[in-house]
Amino acid sequence: MGFHFDWPVFFETIPMLMRGLKFTIIIALGGLGAGFFLGALFGLLKLARHAVPRILAIVYIESIRGTPMLVQAMFLYYGVPMAMGLRIPPITAGIIIIAVNSGAYIAEIVRGSVQSIDPGQTEAGRSIGLTRSQTMAYIIWPQAFKRMIPPLGNQFIISLKDTSLLMVIGVGELLRTGQEIVAVSFKAFEVYLSVAVVYLAMTLSIARGLRILEHHLEMKTKR
Repeated sequence: MGFHFDWPVFFETIPMLMRGLKFTIIIALGGLGAGFFLGALFGLLKLARHAVPRILAIVYIESIRGTPMLVQAMFLYYGVPMAMGLRIPPITAGIIIIAVNSGAYIAEIVRGSVQSIDPGQTEAGRSIGLTRSQTMAYIIWPQAFKRMIPPLGNQFIISLKDTSLLMVIGVGELLRTGQEIVAVSFKAFEVYLSVAVVYLAMTLSIARGLRILEHHLEMKTKR
């Protein structure tokens, strides 16, 4: 018997996936927002003059970047709560996992962007009486932040796709919703294709938005 693609199932599945899509977006936005603060903190710590904060930043960044996110998810959702006698809701755990994971990569984005600014600008800030912190806040950071935007957008796309790994801890995100539909319809090909189409539509839309934003920033810089 030849394979027959069930178009009605394919088109009916997409609206059903919106429930999972909502959680995917919430986790990605919440996780990346928290991840940015973590990344900014550890990225700046890695640039600190003292050894202790630099070592702390290096340990965090290398530990996260050097281990699979799936292992991190299992550790943070099952390992840590079991050791501490806590229970974390899956959605909250998902946001924490994305934050911790993306924070390590964002830290390197922050570090690289700050270091890309001409050191002479730091000297200029100090020469007019600004402290090291004031120079960073008012001169270096605004310029560095503009350079962070494209790689931060790419990190958002990565984190958005990484939410699919959270199905292992019971988060009702997009892929898990698709899995539940397959369990009822027995139409794995059509359902998972629908899931892929939704992911692709999101990532292409974000990538398009990033290109527009980059073009806008380039035009603004040239003025």
